[in-house]
Amino acid sequence: MKNIFWFVASLFLVLIACQEDKPEVIEQNPEEIRLEFSQLLDDYYDQSMALDPLEATSVGDARFNASFPNYLSKAYKDSSIAFYIRFKSKAEKFENTYLGGIDSVSKAVLIWDCNINLERLKYRGELFPIDQMWSRNLKMGQFASGSSAQPFNTVEDYENWLKRLDGFVIWLQTAEQRMKEGASIRYILPSSLILKVVPQLKAMSNANIEQHLFYSPIQQFSKSFTKEEKERLTEDYRNMLQEKLIPAFSSLHQYVSTTYLEAGRNSSGIDAIPNGKEYYQFAIKKYTTTNLTSKEIHQIGLDEVARILSEMELVKEEVGFEGDIIEFFDHVRDNQKLMPFTSPEQVIQNFNRIHKKMESKLSVLFSEEPKTDFIVKRTEAFREASASAEYNIGSLKDNRPGVFYVPVPDATKYNVYSDESLFLHEAIPGHHYQIALTQENDSLPKFRKNLWYSAYGEGWALYAESLGKELGLYDDPYQYFGTLSAEMHRAIRLVVDTGLHSMGWTREQAIQYSLDNEAESKASITSEIERYMANPGQALSYKIGQLQILELRNIAKEALGEDFDIREFHHVVLQTGCIPLAILDMQIKQWIKSKTEERLEYLDLQD
Repeated sequence: MKNIFWFVASLFLVLIACQEDKPEVIEQNPEEIRLEFSQLLDDYYDQSMALDPLEATSVGDARFNASFPNYLSKAYKDSSIAFYIRFKSKAEKFENTYLGGIDSVSKAVLIWDCNINLERLKYRGELFPIDQMWSRNLKMGQFASGSSAQPFNTVEDYENWLKRLDGFVIWLQTAEQRMKEGASIRYILPSSLILKVVPQLKAMSNANIEQHLFYSPIQQFSKSFTKEEKERLTEDYRNMLQEKLIPAFSSLHQYVSTTYLEAGRNSSGIDAIPNGKEYYQFAIKKYTTTNLTSKEIHQIGLDEVARILSEMELVKEEVGFEGDIIEFFDHVRDNQKLMPFTSPEQVIQNFNRIHKKMESKLSVLFSEEPKTDFIVKRTEAFREASASAEYNIGSLKDNRPGVFYVPVPDATKYNVYSDESLFLHEAIPGHHYQIALTQENDSLPKFRKNLWYSAYGEGWALYAESLGKELGLYDDPYQYFGTLSAEMHRAIRLVVDTGLHSMGWTREQAIQYSLDNEAESKASITSEIERYMANPGQALSYKIGQLQILELRNIAKEALGEDFDIREFHHVVLQTGCIPLAILDMQIKQWIKSKTEERLEYLDLQD
């Protein structure tokens, strides 16, 4: 009996001790949780800008203007992996129950961003450091012009650029090493792309310093600089070019134009490199933000090509052309009436005319417009021959306009038939509206203001082309044929990109398929096909994104009936910032649900 008593007493004491050791349950304050999560988002932005200083400069964040990390080093890759693992783990600890609507979306976007980057870093992208269109040396060339995102307003700005160039020289030297490493395991560019890179590197190897692109800032000194400051900076820039930058470019040019070119592969698709098939499926996911397969996308492309061809036939009949559609393509390509210009300035003026023509109609479709300025400029000469029209981000804070760059290598051969759709896509209400409104949206955390998901961003821009008639454009049948051609161009991309990278298509086969189905010139089509070869999957994002936005618009119209407001729909799409398509789908459907509930509440009140 005594033993039982001591056992019970001991057990009681143990239970008391356990109770004392048990931590007190403290309910977290939802407001504190939201503040903590907001800090996490700010940290993600700040540290991502430090991780990619060139991107920081591009979006107007000047804190890292002197920095150029060695993006190609193992240390940089390891730090990137650690960065995304760390933030993904932190974000997953926050329960949506305690987060508001915007924060819940931000959590989903952050985790998606971390996941897609961690998947990207499994592959050997550092072995493809340079191509003819997308690589960091070309971005640095834009910065060096003195008319892009890198500022040259103060002496400190000039000193920052010199420090950045020190890092860039190391990157150029490492690029040569990485290309040698890649070539040794057949991780190498197709020969046709290398041929396009060679003249770009040769131009940067020019020993005539006064004519060198990277000397441009010296010719743009502020009047506020003293004579001593100008002389010191001039000497420092000359030394940088003579002793470091030009030798690095010259060495790279020598290697790429000989050994690397000789080793270039004959295959066109990424599936020819080690792990290429797996990489392409990743690229599809990255650029479309979907789980579609290459076969599914290929079929979507074929269906869209057939649909758009039937629309083109109607235009051909409208203008009274009696030949077949292929002959009509030739007619549009070679029509001298559609090539009215003699100077690049006239091309730029035509885009400004288009802007003025549709400007008054914008308020019919949009309830807001960006505060950030916008201009049209000719593409810089050093990259004009292989560049496509593009939009470069502006900055309201820095009073830097968004720029629609137009390549005009030969104004006399510039065909205007697709200019209206091109302006809608690259400028207004395409990229400029979407990007500038996102940057100016104070309800979004900083990291979401600068994210770029191609399926959303390019999908919106292609969707914007479909708004032409509502904006008073496309009254000329050739301009309407231009927008059909632009849409066809993106539909063809679904076919040829998947064909090149997963079905064994050759460069020539892809070029011929494009020639058979669109009115672009062979030179333009060749440049496009080589673009797809350089960046697998990117070309898929346009049509996939456009089709998703059109589908969501149709769903909203059907669900809301007479309550559907196109201005409100566009506001909801644009206020989200650039996000994966699945998250956009969720946002639009939540908006439809809220509008439906508002309508039901209104009807109840009427009863």
